[in-house]
Amino acid sequence: MNVVIQTRNKSTDESITFPALQCWNPVTEVATIAAEYSGRRISCRIGIKDLSRKYEVDKDEPMQSITNYRKELEIVARKLIGEKKYEEDGSIMINYD
Repeated sequence: MNVVIQTRNKSTDESITFPALQCWNPVTEVATIAAEYSGRRISCRIGIKDLSRKYEVDKDEPMQSITNYRKELEIVARKLIGEKKYEEDGSIMINYD
């Protein structure tokens, strides 16, 4: 019996994935969700003001809004990563005007 094991080379993997990692910074009032692209982790951030412009937000439980709207945020983050809209520190900032 022959067994074939397939591996992915992370350095050439062009898919964007979103592991279940997220956090809230109460000082800066910024939420962060993690993305993985080409073998590296990218922090995708959104401030409470931008979150409130687009979605219903409970100011006492802002991470609940991130959980509720995560799929939509991932779509925007994926687009920004594809367009290489990185901040100086390598993160992505989601803004709604």
